[in-house]
Amino acid sequence: MVEAGAQAAERGAGQKQATPAPALPPTAAQTSAEHPWPVRLLTMKISDYVAKMPQVWVEGQVVQATRRPGTTTAYLTLRDTDVDMSLPVSAHVRLLDALPGGLAEGARVVVRASPEFWTKRGVLQLQATDIRPVGVGELLARIEHLKRVLASEGLLDEHRKKPLPFLPRCVGLVCGRASAAERDVVRTASDRWPGVRFEIRQVAVQGTGAVSEVSAAVAELDDHPDVDVIVVARGGGSLEDLLPFSNEALCRAVAACATPVVSAIGHEVDNVLLDLVADVRASTPTDAGRRVVPAVAEELAGLEVARSRLRRTVLRLVDSEQTHLAQLRSRPVLADPRALLAEPTRTVTEARERGRRALEGRLREQAGVLAGLTASVRALSPAAVLERGYAVLQTDEGQVVRSPEDAPAGEWLRARLARGSIVVEVVDSEDDENFQEDDDG
Repeated sequence: MVEAGAQAAERGAGQKQATPAPALPPTAAQTSAEHPWPVRLLTMKISDYVAKMPQVWVEGQVVQATRRPGTTTAYLTLRDTDVDMSLPVSAHVRLLDALPGGLAEGARVVVRASPEFWTKRGVLQLQATDIRPVGVGELLARIEHLKRVLASEGLLDEHRKKPLPFLPRCVGLVCGRASAAERDVVRTASDRWPGVRFEIRQVAVQGTGAVSEVSAAVAELDDHPDVDVIVVARGGGSLEDLLPFSNEALCRAVAACATPVVSAIGHEVDNVLLDLVADVRASTPTDAGRRVVPAVAEELAGLEVARSRLRRTVLRLVDSEQTHLAQLRSRPVLADPRALLAEPTRTVTEARERGRRALEGRLREQAGVLAGLTASVRALSPAAVLERGYAVLQTDEGQVVRSPEDAPAGEWLRARLARGSIVVEVVDSEDDENFQEDDDG
């Protein structure tokens, strides 16, 4: 029994070993909820992909540098200069020791490294083989190159600069948190125009995140319905400190603003690309406060000067017109005002008389024409013919008798005379030929 059970167990074990494991999907696109990849396979595939990448040069800012005692490896955290993204970097300590002055936190460097993916922790890091500091000369060269690019696109042209409003309803201010630049702008503007209002956005003005925060604040104030001018202000600093204000993304964000922008970065000697892109460049934050609002005292003085000038102009005009009026009154023709009307009156009288005579002559002429027409009409009238002794013969039916055939002998006719009518009987009739002969005789 025991041996039989052992044999059965061996057969069962043999059967389990003979059953193959289900095949994993060969590609990520073929995975599904029923056929997933295990974590180890995904990390291994990522590691294989990263291992195939060549070495790459990366620029960033060192925010942390650690040396472990007793080891030859140093660990750095390299952060992007514009946005909050970072990568761990491992390097041999000799690379750090070879740098002039060493490697301090906050330094900008370029690193040549091979990407590595640690499968156990799922972390991507860089294995550095060369580290070089970004010098001032190189930074200036990059800024100069970007300046040429922006100029070629017309973003530095003077004709696109927008004028500042004379008296803004509200001033938008982008500045550091609790900064001297904020105090300088607000105090100077308020001293010049006590009623000025501000919309203030406090942001990071150097280091990681400065570009994104300043750009977002500028865009927000540009959309604000009451903000008529925007001031971007920061105190002085090193070239590295002011680099965010020579960033391409920030420069393009300011160039796209519909609201006028004043750049007030650093001191008079500091120059950033934002100064060239902005509509107005102020040498300092204090200068920006002077530029965005007028001075009450200066405007009142200007009004007083304008009022005095206007008063003098009006008085001169009144004096001139009074003198001219006096000269007119002194003329002899104005001594008797009726003399001015004598000539026009005579002209009107003569014209009226000529018109009357012309109208009378025209009426007489037309009266003669009318009399002639009346005589002609009367001569052609049947009544005029009857007055000369003629008569019109009509039958009982009222038909006019025009020939002997219309009135046979024995028929009674009515004869219309000039004054009345008579009834006659036809006794005899003659034709036209006999009537013509008798008439000739």
